[in-house]
Amino acid sequence: MPRTVTLRPWQKQALELFVAISAADFLAVATPGAGKTTFALTAARQALAAQVGRRLIVVVPTAHLKVQWARAAAAFDLHLDPSWSAADGALPADMHGVITTYQQVASAAGTLRALAADAFVIFDELHHAADDHAWGDAVRLAFEGTARRLALSGTPFRSDVHAIPFVTYDEDDEAVADFEYGYAEALRDGGVVRPVYFPRIDGRMEWSAPDGSRQAHSFGDALDASRASQRLRTAYSLDGEWLPHVLRQAHEQLLAIRQRQPAAGGLVIATDQDHARGIADLLAHRLRIRPVIATSDDPEASDHIARFATGSDPWIVAVRMVSEGVDIPRLRVGVFATTTTTELFFRQAVGRLVRWTPGTTGQKSFLFIPDEPRLRARAFAIAEQRRHCLRREEPREGVERPEETELEAEQYSLFAPISAVPLTDDEAPEWALDEDGAAEPASDATLTITLPELPGGRRSPSGAAAPPDGRTLREHKSYLREANTNRVRSIARLTGMTHAAVNKELNWTVGVEKITEATVAQLERRLAKAEAWLAQESSRHRAG
Repeated sequence: MPRTVTLRPWQKQALELFVAISAADFLAVATPGAGKTTFALTAARQALAAQVGRRLIVVVPTAHLKVQWARAAAAFDLHLDPSWSAADGALPADMHGVITTYQQVASAAGTLRALAADAFVIFDELHHAADDHAWGDAVRLAFEGTARRLALSGTPFRSDVHAIPFVTYDEDDEAVADFEYGYAEALRDGGVVRPVYFPRIDGRMEWSAPDGSRQAHSFGDALDASRASQRLRTAYSLDGEWLPHVLRQAHEQLLAIRQRQPAAGGLVIATDQDHARGIADLLAHRLRIRPVIATSDDPEASDHIARFATGSDPWIVAVRMVSEGVDIPRLRVGVFATTTTTELFFRQAVGRLVRWTPGTTGQKSFLFIPDEPRLRARAFAIAEQRRHCLRREEPREGVERPEETELEAEQYSLFAPISAVPLTDDEAPEWALDEDGAAEPASDATLTITLPELPGGRRSPSGAAAPPDGRTLREHKSYLREANTNRVRSIARLTGMTHAAVNKELNWTVGVEKITEATVAQLERRLAKAEAWLAQESSRHRAG
């Protein structure tokens, strides 16, 4: 049966434009949750079908996204290795390519350059190539010889720090997209993203400033950048009452949503790792909730995120682990409790809450934020798009939009929060829960396309059969590698040989230098050889 995929209107338009443009580089900017991954993998499938032996390389911001992309690619019968490293040697013949991170590219640009020759490359959230000057240089070195480069971003970005390779900029240093699909368009289309509402919580904060002065201000007071940063940090203090109040309101909102969507979840974005653990303690002691915690210093953080994504736990607390690209459609409520207030980061946070869940009514999402001028302006810009699309209201007049100012570095050792209390408003908020969100559109048969067969009509480059038990090819290979490792350990124990010697002997029998180069068929033969060897040694020991 021919494989088909149903695209959203914007995905089909972008795909047609991508095919029509012959240039090597294509930048698609689409609002988070719109389906950039599906668009990119459809384009990749067509590109690999048109050229025998062409590889696919995906570059992502974080390690967690490597596994997420590998699973998504497997649904297109594209088999990518998310655990590849420069030390692995040649790519196995039954894999279409690899998934790596921008950080890995910086340390393995030369190796990737050889692997990427004439390849199809997808850059997920390409603006991360500007996080470090060396990263941008490495991206250029590794991928300047590729056949096509498809760059994706959830938000427009600038080159304020470092220009990003393969991107064209206008006179204002704004990246020029070949195709752009914004939040307002996605809301207007319906069934693409959720409408997001922004409960804003005011408060009165008191703190001792680094210069020794005692400060006391609400979010309505106009302050310079330094004191505004101190005020925000005071609000987020674990010892104050503002943050527990916000967490309680957010949890009540989540409970109301879970009456209709029992698996709905919430996300708290914390300032740093200690702050995340402190928030988890607040949820446990004040609300009797044990949240999932995902911090970068935890080697199992990606596993925690994956389990939360498919589970029903009410809350996850993270710093930057649940960031752009992480796909957790059940997230409906967020709490913005980080001092990172740039527009790009704020829009990324909103993007965690917008992913549409087919068949679920209403689908409003809520991001609780401090009623702080910068965040208020960011929320207002997004809310105006929502109002225009859902209610057709005229934009409000006279709303202050303060200029973005980067927070100054502070002498935090001399800074001390004293108190933070919420200021409540008895007026009924516009975000009060109801379920009249965007409607789900009717299906459109004209948007279903047939994916071209890969060369030879095979499921994988080597023609390997479908893995058992519903596993993807990558998951089956991981299973076989682990089984091989276990047999090697047992053989070494019985024979007294080193693990390296046993591995060398088994690799030789199937014709590979490293196990990472082996195809599924070679891994299966290697496992059979290992089991026969182990049975022979076990029999000899019993006889002796």
